Amino acid sequence: MLALRRACNPLKFRGFSGGTSRACCAKSEIVFSYVEGKAMVFESPQPVSERPRFYHSTNIGSKFYLEKRGFASQAGSESSESDDDLEEEFSELETPLSANESVVNVDHLISDDDINDIGEPSQNALELSDNETDQAEKKLPRKKATSELFKAIISAPGVSVHSVLDKWVAEGKDLDQFEISNAMFNLRKRRLFGRALQLSEWVEANKRKDFGERDYASRLDLIAKVRGLHKAEVYIEKIPKSFKGEMIYRTLLANCVAVYDVKKAVEVFNKMKDLELPITIFSYNQLLLLYKRHDKKKIADVLLLMEKENVKPSLFTYMLLIDTKGQSNDIAGMDQIAETMKAEGIEPDIKTQAIMARHYVSGGLKEKAEIVLKEMEGGNLDEHRWACQFMLPLYGSLGKADEVSRLWNFCKKSPRLDECVAAIEAWGQLKNIPEAEAVFELMSKTWKKLSSKHYSTLLKVYANHKMLSKGKDLIKQMGDSGCRIGPLTWDALVKLYVEAGEVEKADSILNKAAQQNQMKPMFSSYMIVMEKYAKKGDIHNAEKMFHRMRQAGYQARSKQFQTLIQAYVNAKAPCYGMRERLKADGLFANKAVAAQLAQVDAFKRTVVSDLLD
Repeated sequence: MLALRRACNPLKFRGFSGGTSRACCAKSEIVFSYVEGKAMVFESPQPVSERPRFYHSTNIGSKFYLEKRGFASQAGSESSESDDDLEEEFSELETPLSANESVVNVDHLISDDDINDIGEPSQNALELSDNETDQAEKKLPRKKATSELFKAIISAPGVSVHSVLDKWVAEGKDLDQFEISNAMFNLRKRRLFGRALQLSEWVEANKRKDFGERDYASRLDLIAKVRGLHKAEVYIEKIPKSFKGEMIYRTLLANCVAVYDVKKAVEVFNKMKDLELPITIFSYNQLLLLYKRHDKKKIADVLLLMEKENVKPSLFTYMLLIDTKGQSNDIAGMDQIAETMKAEGIEPDIKTQAIMARHYVSGGLKEKAEIVLKEMEGGNLDEHRWACQFMLPLYGSLGKADEVSRLWNFCKKSPRLDECVAAIEAWGQLKNIPEAEAVFELMSKTWKKLSSKHYSTLLKVYANHKMLSKGKDLIKQMGDSGCRIGPLTWDALVKLYVEAGEVEKADSILNKAAQQNQMKPMFSSYMIVMEKYAKKGDIHNAEKMFHRMRQAGYQARSKQFQTLIQAYVNAKAPCYGMRERLKADGLFANKAVAAQLAQVDAFKRTVVSDLLD
């Protein structure tokens, strides 16, 4: 664990045998103090000399306190220029909403059955709190992916789920726990969280099942996703005390992290400590995920706490740390963490290897990437077929057309959807549009109905190659098929028009999508439009996009401010009050932002201004 902390600490390690250790953070100073063996953390924006003194308290026990003050409630402080540059890379994972928002969360997790891309590491949604209403859901065979109840629910979009269930029972149809669990599984898998919540409410109200902690956790998770964190907290008060355990609070914690609410996440973590609940590796991983996004310098502090509490890292812990090092272009550090993981007896799985290979590709280390890809394949595609969905786009990014062709020829004998999506992406990277279209055609013939994700994959290929006409035709085909259009499609469509030079049209599409209220557009959808306006020096429209992102529930982050300030730079216009705006959102002007602000400072002193004065 010590080796792991040293590998992850962005500062020089000073040793943590006792006393006080300090690590400077983006907007405050995090101070670890060990008083009579008690681990405490105080985070304050005050200078060291003004920091309040800390005293031993007999009722603290061995608990670890994270105290957030000043602007620490804001979830947007990046710690370096490279952090800002990499923010958009994982934009498909980013669907933050405020505590009072009622917007459906549309996270895209690499562990989901219907996602093939190697995005930010994420613990399985089911692992979040064993969310499904029954263990039977985990035993559902992949081929039995739907149920009659699920079909009835989604076939009546204008009717409440309660009405569908009442009719189901009135017709004398079976409604056992397996059917309910199967329907719940499919609703969650397709991110139909509102309907899943209605199903859960009806089941409890009609006493179709005796609720346990797992069921209450599942309900809590759905409420947080559909109605926001505030409503979720209100619901916790209604849960019987005997079921209000660790699973409940870690579910709330994970949802706080999912929407980037740093202050609330810390409050929930401290609440778990106050209640003396067992803190599992899942909860620590959530803190690591939170600080990976917002303040990487605190990751070593979380690892220190894990060591003090004797909590062992999991495979997911290492996956997060490997990805963090890769994001920062610290390939040597990434390799060091991988070696530490192996030394601890944990072998990297396919996803971890794929993440490492992706960072090798980004770092220009093609030979190392190819070595990892061969390890993923294991010399036997039949035994390691699952790796194909990750290997295909990686070989595409390496420009290895022969390898893509070899893997795809193996897969297409009995194709799987994930493999088809990966092949389309790979052929798109190789600029082989006919092959990408041929894969899509095969998908259309093999499966009766494709989802928006499958259409969006080809749509992104068209967008990347500025093929507006083909993109429009695909959208029409998508509409004719009755496919539900959501954030993935909006994102691809916005990019299609932006790349074709029709920014105003992309802006209009994004605005209409945002007004639908059921699901909000992705972070990347706003950013690509905002960046185009900034490039043109269009301050008015850049500010407009900044405001719309806030309206959609996206908390301010350095990337947004950096893009906004660039609009002023390109317009050669002074920027008033930007430092105050940053401060109000709890953000620190890193080197990149500070350099931009210096260019648009309305009150900066120059040789000419001094002469005139």
